[in-house]
Amino acid sequence: MKITVCIGSSCHIKGSRQVVEKLQELIGESAIGDSVELDGTFCMGKCQQGVCVTVDDTFYSVSPDNVNVFFDENVLKKVR
Repeated sequence: MKITVCIGSSCHIKGSRQVVEKLQELIGESAIGDSVELDGTFCMGKCQQGVCVTVDDTFYSVSPDNVNVFFDENVLKKVR
């Protein structure tokens, strides 16, 4: 599974750094690092919806406030 987080300026302002840091933490805690690749990219073209995140090719709008729920529902459930 590949998770890509936008780190462009608009998403950065909306908390992409915190989202990336929390995803790194959750991936480590869940011991799924062998199954998940976390990557960053610049603008995904949906700046109004940021923080923009894709899991494989599916788009999600994530915030530092909902990253735990996002991870549980869209990453952990699919990996295990």
